[in-house]
Amino acid sequence: MVSILPALGQVREDLVKTLDRPAVEQICRELGYSWRDRQLDPWTTLHLFIVQVLNNNTAMTHLPHLSGERFTASAYCKARTRLPVKLLEKLVDRFAGQLDEPGKVPLWRGHRVLLVDGSGFSMPDTPELQAYFGQPGNQRPGCGFPVAHILCLFDAEAGLLRDIVVAPLRTQDIAHVSELHPKLLPGDIVVGDRGFCSYAHLALVLQGNMHAVFRVHQKQIVDFHPHRPSAHEILGTGIPTSRYVKHLGHRDQLVEWVKPQVRPNWMLPEQFAQLPAKIVVREIRWRIRRRNRRVREATLVTTLLDPELYPPEEIARLYEQRWQVEVDLRDLKTTLGLDVLKGHKVDTVKKELLVFVLVHNLVRLVMLKAARRQGVKPHRISFIDALRWLQPPKPSTTLPDLVVNPVRPDREEPRCIKRHMKEYNLMTRPRAELRNALRKQRDAA
Repeated sequence: MVSILPALGQVREDLVKTLDRPAVEQICRELGYSWRDRQLDPWTTLHLFIVQVLNNNTAMTHLPHLSGERFTASAYCKARTRLPVKLLEKLVDRFAGQLDEPGKVPLWRGHRVLLVDGSGFSMPDTPELQAYFGQPGNQRPGCGFPVAHILCLFDAEAGLLRDIVVAPLRTQDIAHVSELHPKLLPGDIVVGDRGFCSYAHLALVLQGNMHAVFRVHQKQIVDFHPHRPSAHEILGTGIPTSRYVKHLGHRDQLVEWVKPQVRPNWMLPEQFAQLPAKIVVREIRWRIRRRNRRVREATLVTTLLDPELYPPEEIARLYEQRWQVEVDLRDLKTTLGLDVLKGHKVDTVKKELLVFVLVHNLVRLVMLKAARRQGVKPHRISFIDALRWLQPPKPSTTLPDLVVNPVRPDREEPRCIKRHMKEYNLMTRPRAELRNALRKQRDAA
């Protein structure tokens, strides 16, 4: 029977026990899940599931050819349905908890850096998925696919996916970001775009003894004039709500943010009541002088207050790493195939998503091992080349040197496509109505 353990053993021997048969069956017993002695037991089904996602989420009918075993697609589908979601959640947590290697994880000035961002994926058009996830508002019922919103937490250095939260489509990124905080450690730095910049979120980060670097929200007014007034002192337009505290340098200052009177919709009343009345943060405006950047100037807010330990130019460079999360999401969605899932039920979609997390981190571990041996940064290693090494059902060869992507910081590419799409009209009416229209046209002819 095909198993992912041989490949995992070549990458990290200590991780083999996380996905071996005794560990999987022990979690099943802890969850109160019982199973019969059959060909597609929980351990076998799990490893077939991982192999399926490793091979671009291939069709179920392809798995017998990959595994060399005889079973029907229907039997495998039923076996996947029997797998508890909690089993996969526990395996993802245990796997992620063992990814760090003491002394081998590079830190930024003594801190671990994590990148947070949101995205989405689509799935088959079934009533259950439509009701749970919803579809884009500009599409009529029956003319679009359900779309889920996901919030991802990536390791900035290694690209490992620390945690993921799935929610309905019409969900703001900040609505579930607090669910990622348990995966953070004291001293960690969270880097995110302006969608995560709010008083409530920064206060939660400080309560967890963590740090943040966010781009200031476009509605937030920032003024770097010393001793300028705030909207809490005088009434008027164009006046910042923050209170000036201290000048640290050119376009670098400490300010006091005051707790808003209105509670955010995503926060529980008891959580909001526990937030402090004010917090001190640091605001920095930095001009980006590198070529080929859409943003020429960025205003940042951070809880790293010491200008000697954390110079403004270093914080600006730290925020530049945020773009890496877009590349990580591309690898997860486009290269692995998370962009479109195949499950027809909510539980099935969640199971697929969790297996994608396992596979993504497995590929990242391959990249980490290759990067250390080849003497390059982990992000320089080709994600797809590492994936291809894992795809054979029984990789027997040792890990070879993988493709190293070139560094091209000054590359200029227009934001357009060259290959023309097929000239079909978009569906604007349900398929049944379109079929009836075609029949009427045929009968009239």
